[in-house]
Amino acid sequence: MIQKTERGFQVIHQYKNNGYNIVMDVNSGAIHIVDDVVYEVIPYMEEGWKEEAIAEKLKDRYKKEDISEAVADCEELKKAGTLFTEDIYKEHVIDFKKRKTVVKALCLHIAHDCNLACRYCFAEEGEYHGRRAFMSYETGKQALDFLIANSGNRRNLEVDFFGGEPLMNWQVVKDLVRYGREQEKIHNKNFRFTLTTNGVLLNDDVIEFANKEMANVVLSIDGRKEVNDHMRPFRSGKGSYDLIVPKFQKFAESRNQEKYYVRGTFTHNNLDFSKDVLHLADLGFKQISVEPVVSLPEEPYAIKEEDIPLICAEYDKLAAEMVKRHKEGKDFNFFHFMIDLTGGPCVYKRLSGCGSGTEYLAVTPWGDLYPCHQFVGEEGFLLGNVYEGIKNTELVDEFKCCNVYAKEKCRNCFARFYCSGGCAANSYKFHGSINDAYDIGCELQKKRIECAIMIKAALAEEE
Repeated sequence: MIQKTERGFQVIHQYKNNGYNIVMDVNSGAIHIVDDVVYEVIPYMEEGWKEEAIAEKLKDRYKKEDISEAVADCEELKKAGTLFTEDIYKEHVIDFKKRKTVVKALCLHIAHDCNLACRYCFAEEGEYHGRRAFMSYETGKQALDFLIANSGNRRNLEVDFFGGEPLMNWQVVKDLVRYGREQEKIHNKNFRFTLTTNGVLLNDDVIEFANKEMANVVLSIDGRKEVNDHMRPFRSGKGSYDLIVPKFQKFAESRNQEKYYVRGTFTHNNLDFSKDVLHLADLGFKQISVEPVVSLPEEPYAIKEEDIPLICAEYDKLAAEMVKRHKEGKDFNFFHFMIDLTGGPCVYKRLSGCGSGTEYLAVTPWGDLYPCHQFVGEEGFLLGNVYEGIKNTELVDEFKCCNVYAKEKCRNCFARFYCSGGCAANSYKFHGSINDAYDIGCELQKKRIECAIMIKAALAEEE
C-alpha cells in the first residue's frame, strides 16, 4: 500500500480522482492514498466486518493474504488515530452561545456606487437595496474606533475596503489607512488592510499606495473577453475587459505576483469556466479565483441543479491541467483548490466558519452594522451602528450558534470541517434561515475539496 497521511481537517469518505484512490478520515482530517485492495476493504471495516467475512466477500477479486495485509494496515492507521476516528468536536457546540467573541474584522462599504453595471451584482450596482452614498471620513474613523474598542486583547485586525467600487471614494480610503496606522501605535494593534476593485480607476498612484499599505487586493474580472464583457459592462453597455486587463497585469507584476487575486464569477452562460481560469493564467496571473454565481433560479444566468455534473467535470478538468502545468513549471494558484491539510484552523473556525455576525461585520456608508456585506440592506439583520455599538444582541447569539451541528444537512457531510457549514447569507437567501445550506453550493464545494486533495496527492508523489 502507498500511504501518505497529512493531518488536517466524518467517518470515512472515499473517492477516485485522476487515477488516485483517496480515503479521507473526516474527523481527524487524515488523507490516505491507497491501493485497490485497501480501498475496497475499508467500507467493510467501517461497518464492523471481521477479516474472515471481508475475505469471503472479496475472495473472487483478491488473494486472502492481500486482504489480510490490507486489514492489518488499516488497523495500524486506526491505532495511530488517522482512520475511523471519533468526532471530538460536537462537545464544543454546547458552549457556543456562552463563548465570548471579539470583533476581528470589518468590511467597510466605502462606496455604495459603482462605475460598472455587472448583471449578477448582489449589490445592485453598489446601491445595496438603498441609496447611492459614499462613506465619509468621520464615519470611517468611527468604524475603526469601534473595531479597536471591540477587539479585546486581539492585536491583529482586518479591514476590507469594499463597494460598489472603493476607488470612487479613494481619498477617504487613503485617509482612513493613515488614521489606522496612527491608532496602531496608540492601542498596540496591527491593521491588515485589503481592497476589492473593478480596476476602472486603477492608476499608478493607486498602485503605489496599495503596494505600500494593502496586504491583499482583489481584482475583479471574469475571464475571457466575451465572458467578462457580457456580464461586466459599463452602463453604456460597453465591455470593461480591454481597459482593465493591462492595468491588472501591471498591478500583479508590481506585487511580484503575490498578495492579490484576480477574482471572477462564472454563470450558467459559461459552464466551461475552466477555460476562463486558464485564460487568466495565460495572461500571466498567478493568483486566480473564479467562483460560481449565487443567484435565485429565475435569473437567466443562475446556476441550475442540472448544471452540477457539467461544473464538476470542469473542476476535474481544471485540477488535471493544474497538475500538468505544475510539472511543466507553469504553476498558478486557484483559490478554491488551496487547502491546508497540515493543521487547519481552530475548533471554532472549523465549526462556524467566517465569523459573520460575531467576529466579522459589515459597515454601511452611514455607519450601520450588518453581519456581513451580503446582508446589507436586509433590515431584519441590522445589528446596530458604529456610534452606539451592537444593539441586537439576540441576533449575534443566533449567529454564534450557527454551526455545522445546527445544520441538518451538515451533520453527516464529509466536507463539514472544510466549509464550516457554508455561507449563512446564501442559506438565508435560498431557505430563509441561516441554519440551512445552499444546496448547489454544497455540491460544488464538495467537488472542489475532492479536487484539491487530489492535487495534493499528485504533488506529494513528486517529493
